[in-house]
Amino acid sequence: MCRGTRREQDESDVQPANNDKAGFRHLAISLDGALVNADELREELLVQGHRFDSETDAELLLKLIERTCEDDYWRHGLPVNQERLFREIDNRIDGAVSALLLDGEGNLIAFRNRYGLRPLEFMQTDDGFLLFASENCAFAGLQGKAEEILPGHIKYVNGKTGVCLDHSLCDARHNTRLCAYETLYLGSPNTSKRQSNLETRYNIGVALGTIIAPRLAAELGSAPVIVSSMPRTGGPYADGLFASLAEGGAIVQRHELIATQLSQRTLIGFVGERKSLIAQKYRVAEKDVTDSTIIMADEALIRGDTSRAVTNMLLAAGAKAVHWAIGSPPIVAPNYYGMGIDTMDELAFWQTWKTLPPEQRKQSLRFHNIEPQMLRIIESTIAVSINAAAITYLPFQVLVSLLPQGHDGIDLSPFTFEMPTPAGQKRANKNLNKLIADLSFPESAVA
Repeated sequence: MCRGTRREQDESDVQPANNDKAGFRHLAISLDGALVNADELREELLVQGHRFDSETDAELLLKLIERTCEDDYWRHGLPVNQERLFREIDNRIDGAVSALLLDGEGNLIAFRNRYGLRPLEFMQTDDGFLLFASENCAFAGLQGKAEEILPGHIKYVNGKTGVCLDHSLCDARHNTRLCAYETLYLGSPNTSKRQSNLETRYNIGVALGTIIAPRLAAELGSAPVIVSSMPRTGGPYADGLFASLAEGGAIVQRHELIATQLSQRTLIGFVGERKSLIAQKYRVAEKDVTDSTIIMADEALIRGDTSRAVTNMLLAAGAKAVHWAIGSPPIVAPNYYGMGIDTMDELAFWQTWKTLPPEQRKQSLRFHNIEPQMLRIIESTIAVSINAAAITYLPFQVLVSLLPQGHDGIDLSPFTFEMPTPAGQKRANKNLNKLIADLSFPESAVA
């Protein structure tokens, strides 16, 4: 697996977990994703006498597989039926899971659960190797047959013969619905899904340019503007934005103004740790920004703490104003599927929502169907909170039109509050109802 996504900032989750048992009972697992019903499963296993060395979902899934193997096969001296085993596991778990399981006899099972939120790719090379990865860009330059492992499927590789078999775990086929963060942020730019992530992100930048251009013309006249991006992930958005503005006749320059000093991602982790990392990670690059108007492109504005820190850095360096161009709609929903965004209160949208008058709060709860005028109010309020001159979000319908998979192939819950799994929806609704109740918001306004 290329990635190990974590529920918490725990390095043990990026390493394969194993049960250190001899012979065929020795199991090791590598997991990409997260279990929404982890607490319930963990409590069940604890009651049955199982003990855990960590809080990782990788170890939890391994213990669940081990318990099922013990109850149904090992204690009876039976060989494990992998198809039946993972059908039971798929029925028990709720969340985003792509995993590789290796047993002591060298058998390998690649498993993607029915919801398909995390990718899993397979390749059989022309010279006989079997390869698995989170993204198909890992196979670049290799010759052979590559394919996506479908949701609710396993591939079983016999450790002795090398024979690879595909098994469906569900009676009904489940359509692939990748988490939107895969396309917008997590996935490598070179990963392709009908078109590369790089092309999708560039096209989003172009669309942002058509929205921002009239605003810039009204506010800035002929003053020069610098288009920049957040390092590592914002570049394609900024490239498309710059091309769009330049083609429209705006006086723009393209420079990278923010450099990184640390490699760690700051999206995942506890609040105090994240703020400390943000302060250490970013700095203004060696370029004079005095009296410049700057447009920073980024794929999303989730909490606002990173954009606030970067805005303040640029203003302290002499920038006249900082605008933000965001390649997605407002993030309105928590994410329980391995992104580390577990609460609503931390989201910039809800921090702003609390400050709005009751009628505007009611209008805001339309989420992805929000009226353009209300979206502008949210944009301007969030801009003030991060010391920016303006924020421009990509409207929801524009995003959908630019995604190769559209509505059908992408989990758009970050923008719609429509969760892709039952446990996720139940948890999100509970959080939403609590937030509204805590603010004594009229129940009729939620409908």
